[in-house]
Amino acid sequence: MTEPHSSNDPYRDIHIVVIGASGFIGRWVARDLAARGARLSLVVRDRLAAEQIFWAYGVHGNVFEADLENLETVTKLLETLKPCMVFNLAGYGMDRSGRDNKSAYQINARLVRVILNSMAKVRNPLWMGQDIVHVGTALEYGIIGGNLCEDSIPHPTTLYGASKLAGTELLKSFCSPYKVKAVTARPFTVYGPGERPGRLLPSLLKSAETRSPLKLTQGEQMRDFIYVEDVAEGLLRLGVCLPVYGDIVNLATGKLTSVRSFAETAAKIIGIPQHNLLFGEIPPIAEEMHHTEVTTERLQQLTSWLPATGIVEGIRKTTDGVAVFSTRATRAGYSTQN
Repeated sequence: MTEPHSSNDPYRDIHIVVIGASGFIGRWVARDLAARGARLSLVVRDRLAAEQIFWAYGVHGNVFEADLENLETVTKLLETLKPCMVFNLAGYGMDRSGRDNKSAYQINARLVRVILNSMAKVRNPLWMGQDIVHVGTALEYGIIGGNLCEDSIPHPTTLYGASKLAGTELLKSFCSPYKVKAVTARPFTVYGPGERPGRLLPSLLKSAETRSPLKLTQGEQMRDFIYVEDVAEGLLRLGVCLPVYGDIVNLATGKLTSVRSFAETAAKIIGIPQHNLLFGEIPPIAEEMHHTEVTTERLQQLTSWLPATGIVEGIRKTTDGVAVFSTRATRAGYSTQN
């Protein structure tokens, strides 16, 4: 990718809609696009909360509040804005409170079809990049195990994974006949500043702050941990790679680390005593994925790039970033949490 503000940056002055722009990954995508000089329309659920996040993260653009379950509203918005490109980072059910089947399929699947239909009408034939970058999830693979190649037959066992897979399959099936250039990225275990409370690293950071013990699983499960800024960079790179029509791409490092090793590494960096890591106090989760190293060949072929941030560097950048963004927000009386 070219440097921010470079006159030949492919995103400079391009009108882009980011749906789900205030979310964990969305804010980083919006931040990078803004730094590259894109003209942004930022679609969010809660305008006030989103503007607070954007202020803390240095995101600039026009903010639009929309109920993403109201598909007619989204259609009108996209057909009025007429963007060159859409980054779709909307998702329902990422945390365990999201259990409504109708909402899951409305936002994770039917919304994708609406974006596809709208971009088929308004797409700019002069724009050489993708018309849509859709963000799926590794949970679409489900319990198949083994080497998670993009051509594998998925078997999701969660509502989130199944509904996101439905959206991915809609995009794959219809973008070619609609002549809409689109790619689905499947991020794996993303961490970094902005991650919601209750996840592994935020829980570790809270334990360090309160000096309280933290109950964990045994931690034997292997995960491909990827730093959020690398995810954002990968999405932007996919957005301007050779046009594709429904390709699915793993967004991962290709390296596995156990949850226990990640937690112990973080504990050393942020100062948690070993005795405060209570491994085995939480039983294994039935829906846990078990797989070997994630295939990243397609990502490399399309972008000539792989995520470079190692776990030690990523954890340190997270602790620094959380402090910086929290300080900015506190000075303005804001909160940067979702």
